Amino acid sequence: MSESKLSEVMKISVGALADPELLNGAPARRRALSDRAAAAGVGHLFVADHVSFHTGFGMDGLIQAATAAALAPELSIHLGVYLLALRHPVLVARQLSTLCEAAPGRIALGVGVGGEDRHEIEICGVDPRTRGRRTDACLQALRGLLSGEPTSADNEFFRFEEAWIRPAPDPPLPITIGGRSEAAVRRAARHGDGWLGVWCSPQRFAAVRQQIESEGAARGVAWRHGLQVWVGSDADPARARERLARRMEGIYRVPFERFEKYSPVGPPCRIADFLRPYAEAGCRDFNVMAVAESSEAALDAVGEIASELAS
Repeated sequence: MSESKLSEVMKISVGALADPELLNGAPARRRALSDRAAAAGVGHLFVADHVSFHTGFGMDGLIQAATAAALAPELSIHLGVYLLALRHPVLVARQLSTLCEAAPGRIALGVGVGGEDRHEIEICGVDPRTRGRRTDACLQALRGLLSGEPTSADNEFFRFEEAWIRPAPDPPLPITIGGRSEAAVRRAARHGDGWLGVWCSPQRFAAVRQQIESEGAARGVAWRHGLQVWVGSDADPARARERLARRMEGIYRVPFERFEKYSPVGPPCRIADFLRPYAEAGCRDFNVMAVAESSEAALDAVGEIASELAS
């Protein structure tokens, strides 16, 4: 790849997970961490969304996004990924309109179906077998609602007439679609402004990007794709691996080996080397879930990764 082409590809944002201390800690601690994120060169903060994941773990993505936007006014906020199928699209559209009015141009919405825990879907009254179709219906409705024009919907999941949500987000809210399945890839081509990949190789990332942009070419989208990635940051790779494995196994309840080849460990320069092929494959936004010895160390690591990728 030519130097000029690589320079174009490298216009990316590397974001850090807005960890519990930043969102829920004592006020002074929250302020210190948000200031540190901005000073470290973190491009954006990102938040997650779960109602009750495996052992009851969870957080409301839109509430977290609002909190992070208020705490770090210098940074944009990415939500990856929001379980849209568990909510009614009219209510979500109002929440997003309000959030975008408070933080215009700073919010990016990622949408997924929540594939790792079917029970989480069931307890919200949604049949897991319908979550893909329901997500498609919600996305179609949400696009109309966020246009600021009266919108109607009539499908197997909900029906409403002439729902009107104003103000429309200005600039428009970008929506990326997360997921590894072929259905998720097709969903991104039909409904998204990009794809949010996870646990895939750079070759797979490049192939999906090309497929989405080819299938969705008629929509005239300014595509922007991203990657969600867990990393273990420490000068000692073995210590980084142990720390990362413990965290991921505690959340996902499966052996770390299932994720290991997609979850780099070591000092930030080594992690950046792992991520660089994804940038060359067209990734613009990295949501980096950094596990380190402290929240400060994790934020500093993400900043260093961003600096390495930009060099």
